This record gives sequence, C-alpha cells and structure tokens, in this order.
Amino acid sequence: MKKIVKKTALLLSLLMFSCSDFEEINVDPVAANENQVQIEYFINNSIGGAQQDPHIGERVFVLYWKDAGRMDRIGTLSEGFQSDGWTSDYYNRYVSKWLNDINSGIKIADTHIDSGIDKEYTANLKQVARIWRAYLMSEMSDNFGPIPIQGFKGKNPEYSSVKDVYYYLLSELKEAASELNASIINPSGLEKLDPAYGYDYTKWKKYANSLRMRLAMRLSEVDPAKAQQEFENAVSDMYIASLADNFKVQEIDDWNSYGGVMARQWNNQYLSPTLNNIMIGLGGITSQDLLPVDQHTNIKPANYIGLKFEDHFTTMTNDPSAGFWFDGLHSTIDPRAYEMYKIPGDFDDPDFNTYPSWSDAATTTKRDLLDDADNVVVEIDAAFTWNAPTTGDWGAKGSKNRLRYAGTLPRLSNKYRNSTAERVFFASWESYFLIAEAAVRGWSVPMGGQAAYEQGINESFTHLNVSSHLSSYLTSQDYNRVGTSVSWGHVIEPPTTISMNYIDGYTSSPGSVNVNYPENTIYKGGTVKNDLLTKIITQKYIAQTPWLPLEAWSDHRRLGLPFFENPAVENLLPDLPALNSGNFMTNNVKFYGQRLKYPSDFPNNVPNGYQQAVNHLGGNDAVHTPLWWAKQE
Repeated sequence: MKKIVKKTALLLSLLMFSCSDFEEINVDPVAANENQVQIEYFINNSIGGAQQDPHIGERVFVLYWKDAGRMDRIGTLSEGFQSDGWTSDYYNRYVSKWLNDINSGIKIADTHIDSGIDKEYTANLKQVARIWRAYLMSEMSDNFGPIPIQGFKGKNPEYSSVKDVYYYLLSELKEAASELNASIINPSGLEKLDPAYGYDYTKWKKYANSLRMRLAMRLSEVDPAKAQQEFENAVSDMYIASLADNFKVQEIDDWNSYGGVMARQWNNQYLSPTLNNIMIGLGGITSQDLLPVDQHTNIKPANYIGLKFEDHFTTMTNDPSAGFWFDGLHSTIDPRAYEMYKIPGDFDDPDFNTYPSWSDAATTTKRDLLDDADNVVVEIDAAFTWNAPTTGDWGAKGSKNRLRYAGTLPRLSNKYRNSTAERVFFASWESYFLIAEAAVRGWSVPMGGQAAYEQGINESFTHLNVSSHLSSYLTSQDYNRVGTSVSWGHVIEPPTTISMNYIDGYTSSPGSVNVNYPENTIYKGGTVKNDLLTKIITQKYIAQTPWLPLEAWSDHRRLGLPFFENPAVENLLPDLPALNSGNFMTNNVKFYGQRLKYPSDFPNNVPNGYQQAVNHLGGNDAVHTPLWWAKQE
C-alpha cells in the first residue's frame, strides 16, 4: 500500500456536520416550521454537498473510484484495500447530509402542496429532487450494495436488496420525468439555486431519461428483460444528446464542496496502465501529427517496445507492457491522450501540472536504477517519455527502482486539477455508447449501433478539441496493446502475439521479443478482444476519463470490460489473496475490489439493519463480494 498523505479537511461552517450514529437516517430535519423553508435550498445543498468537499473528494473520488476504475495508479481497491475511516466519512456524509437534504426537500414540497401554499413551480422542484435522489441512491448502492429505499420515516429503515433498489430507482425516474412540466416559468433568481441546470426542466427530464438508461443497462447481464423494457421506454423520450445538455457542475478554487474534486496537490493523478494500454496504437493517429515539430525526435518506431530492465521492472503481471521502460513517445496513440495527460518534462505546455507547488517532484525527470548496495546502475532522464507502470508489489525490483515517481510519468492535465473545470456527472457520449450497446443486444433504439458508437466518439472528440482527427480515427483498423481497434466494421481478432524490438537497458544491445496480447479471461474466456461490445466499452472508458471513474468501475464489474491488468505480485498482496504467482496471467473477479464494506460502526449502532443488508448482499460484507448486477465469477 502506497504512503498516502492525509489531511483534515477545513469546511465552511454551513457544510460542517458530524454523524457517528447510523440512526441519523431516521432524524426528521424539518420538524420546525415547514411553512418557512423552501425546497430549492435543500436541493441546492444536496447537489452541492455531493460534489464532495476536499476531505471526501480525495478519499472517495480519487483514492477509491479512480483506483477501482483504473483511471489512476494508486493501489487501494485495485489491490483489495479500503480504509474504514474513509468509508465511514463518506457513508455518514451521504446519510446525514446529502440524502437527508434531498428527502427533506421532497417532504417540504409535499407539505406545501398539501397545505395549498405551494408555488407554481413547487411540483416541478419536487420532481427534480426525486431525480437527484435517484442518482444519489444509485451512487450509494453501486458502492455498498443494499441500502434503505425508505428512510426518514421516524423508525428504523428497512434495508432493501440491490434488485429492489434498482427497481425503485427506475420507477422513480420514469415517474419524475413524466411529471415535469417544462412550460412552467420560474421566477428570476431561482436558477441560481440549481448548480447543474439552473432549473431548466427540459434538461432535467433529459437527465432523468439518460440516468434511467444507465441504470437499466446495469441490469443487462442479470435481468435482461427488465433492462430492455426500461431502456427502450427511456430512450424513446428525450435524453442527453448534446454536450450542451451534459449534467455538469462548475468547480471553484476554494476549500469547500465545489473545490476541484481532483485538486488535492498531494495526489499525483498519474496515467494508469489500463488507459495507457488502451490508447497506445488505437486509432492510427501518429504522434507526429499530434505534437510540435521539436518533439518529433522523441517519437519511436511502431514496432519498438522500449528498454528492457529485467532486474528493475516487474513481469509478474499480465500487463502487456510489463518489463519495459519506454524511452520516448509512441508512434501512434489515441489523440485524446495528450489532451488529458501531459508528457513528462514538457514544461512549456501551459496545461502541464506541477503539483505539489511546494516541491520540485513534478519537474524532476532524472531518476536512478540501483543495485543491491544502492549504487547507481543507470540514470534515466524521463523527459519526453511515456510510461504507466503497474501497481502492486514489485518486491526487490521495486526497492531498487527510483524511476516510478512524480516527474517521470504522464500526469493529468492542469485543466482538470486547477478547479476551473465543470465536473461531469453525465455526458452525451455516454448516452450514445449506451444506445450502441443496446443496439448490439438487439433492443429497439432510435439509431443504429454504428451510428451511435461513432456519435459517442464524436462527442468525446469535440469535448477535447481533437475533432480534426475524427474521420481518420473512425476508419482505423490498428490494434491497441490489448488487441482492440476502432473501426466498427473491423472485428477481426488480433494475432496471438506481435514481434517487437527492444534495447537491453543495461548493455544497449538490441533484441526482439514476441509480445502477447493479454487474455481477458473474465470476458468470453479471453478469446475475444475486438468484438463490437469491446469496442463500445473501450471508447466509453476513454470518453469517461477522468470524470466518471465510478461508472467505469461499474462497467467492468458488470461485463469484465475493458481489460484491467493485474497488479504485480512479486510478493503476495495481503488484501488480494486470490491473486498469486501461479495465476497472474489470468483474470478473475476476485482479483479486483467489487464494493466498499459497510463502515465498522454500522453493525454496532444498527445491528438489525446491518444484518438485513448483509442478508440481501448474498455474501460476506467484504470488498470482494460482487453486487447483484455484477459478474459473479
């Protein structure tokens, strides 16, 4: 487990709240004069709080979700580790603040309507609150599993199965969307209390239907009839179909809930090996076309895999790039790579991120490989190179390797880290990739699978300002490092191996090696790498980076896609006992964290509720117990 700096969050007094007792879920927060409170304030507080303040954001979005979704290389859930303290903070904030606020808003709306003091827009705000509550509950269930459907009733809530939670959420979204009245004109100023859509009810309806599409697709493997029924009904109405309709919230440079969710300076936000292997070679766009002329000398041939350092780089993983250090830039790469991540040493790039500001770590590109006596074997300058080593335990090789550090690896672009971006909760590209998957499954959808797939890529390219490369990209039949191509019509499987040249890092002698495309054995037994579903999820994964790691994690739990490399096991990982030196070239759901354990104070404070939750879970309250909708083995 890596050393992770932890700091106590400083929160605005408005957001400060402590909750150590799970029975907070039963507290009625509006027992005071209900005529004096307004639903819009509760909605605003709930949406704002769920942006995750610096304390929660670092622990949940970065250290949990980005690691589990393989959008960073950290080593928490990807290695079976979770912190009870982090989990408790998140769970309690969700229960006592975010969900509490949104339920309070709904209760206030009902009270105002029943007493006849409602405003013209009150009913609409109630539907908005129901839609947002559905998202919050889906987020919570996708992390833990069984949760209460009906809380805040003045009695201990019943914990429901994941199936019942999903059925409830799908019903809520359908009803709320149908009851929104887009003709209602809001009073001036109301829009300021909705940080996502400014109470544009048409956009909220689109979000409700797109969210319903997402949740319906979550059931595709375990409950296909229900999934199809709900998806087809949702997609027949309006949904998020353009970037202008994205559900997104503006971040601000401040230490509150709207501070950038990836802005903590002590997190390096590295390129992950998963994303790296997906992007290398994908789409056939050359680095020469993507980079300025003065960087072209750093570009290596297409059949070159790098410097071989067998005493310093682990090979105890099924990462196809394992064992090598790439001493340059790749011949071809997905054009979004250089927009999202920045090349080590490229300090002239205005989007290069130099966090932490109190250290020169990000700008130090020269690092050493040592021998057993800590003497320098070779010094390597990582400037203008492109690498993403695996996580895990590298054993003695790792202790002698000083190269895998902040200034030597591609890091997330500054635009995602300086609290000036809009955090995306749902984007148009996801709608199209969901439609493409539905089409492949034979469901009734408003456009063909290829058209939806290519439009999803188009939305992502437009978002990242690389549309000039779209036409060539869409027709590319080049395989990436895991054997997948872009072209919809190209479903020929890659060869088993590909011959690559390398240079011995110690002697400078050239050599060649047959590099295997990895076998993703949890998807169709590892025999399929380039079918339509793999293409769709590959593109969805790239497009969702870096804003939607929870959704990427959920896709992988549901399908086993995209390919997730195993962490290194030079030594066994204590929190990942199923992975060992005899099976690391295979994939298994037990090799990846599947959920968060409930906080430790839950069984003590609410023993009956805890027992209900575990019974519904269908397994132990453990990180490796799959959720109902996920692959079970």
